[in-house]
Amino acid sequence: MPRFAANLTLMYSEHDFGDRFAAAAADGFDAVECLFPYALGSDDLAQRLQAQRLSLVLFNLWPGDWAAGERGLAALPGREAEFEASVETALRYAQATGCRQLHAMAGLVPSGALAGDRATMHRTYVANLRRAARALAPHGITLLIEPINTRDMPGYLLNHQQAAHDVVAEVGEPNLKVQMDLYHCQIMEGDVATRLRRHIAGVAHLQIAGVPDRHEPDSGELNYPFLFELIDQLGYRGHVGCEYRPRAGTSAGLGWWRRACQS
Repeated sequence: MPRFAANLTLMYSEHDFGDRFAAAAADGFDAVECLFPYALGSDDLAQRLQAQRLSLVLFNLWPGDWAAGERGLAALPGREAEFEASVETALRYAQATGCRQLHAMAGLVPSGALAGDRATMHRTYVANLRRAARALAPHGITLLIEPINTRDMPGYLLNHQQAAHDVVAEVGEPNLKVQMDLYHCQIMEGDVATRLRRHIAGVAHLQIAGVPDRHEPDSGELNYPFLFELIDQLGYRGHVGCEYRPRAGTSAGLGWWRRACQS
């Protein structure tokens, strides 16, 4: 059965962020991920993980002004210095916590962008990812990119699995991999099992949620017990991030996880 990591941004939202580590550990998780850990200092974060015997397996680079609608900097022309600074900050957190995977969000395509604008964004994206991957490689850190669906995040630059793997090939750095969220994949493309079989060799991190409402994985249209078995058969050894919004209390909704761990 896959190894699961609780996403502390979406799960345990009934607790303050700093208290979610203990809540996840109390439920039996030994690994966690989050979108952005920067509300805590890097040393504070490391101490909370150590106190609960948790591994931090993934977090995102700073995405720009999230409250103002920004969703990443990696593909934004003119923001290269900010992106580089976000890599440096994330590296400091990764070194403090032992996290070995960082996700770089691409950013949004401006409304009304022309083909030439998109081409410039693509060149910026490739160049920024190449520099970031090279900066992180000596530290044993893998940089990730993730296709995100256009319903939840309209205008996001990267939406499809093959497109992500094409970017990885173009960048050409061995520590750049794909973060494959089966929730986003199902919404944009479907045929999730086939896409797992096709792309798993280039995937370093998986995430799950029920479709269409992003609740627990035992709700919605995806057959996760089948997919978990397939993931094992394909030899995937990374973590599966539980990036979903619980319908009620997080702990009360973990029946799916306990059943999966027992199978």
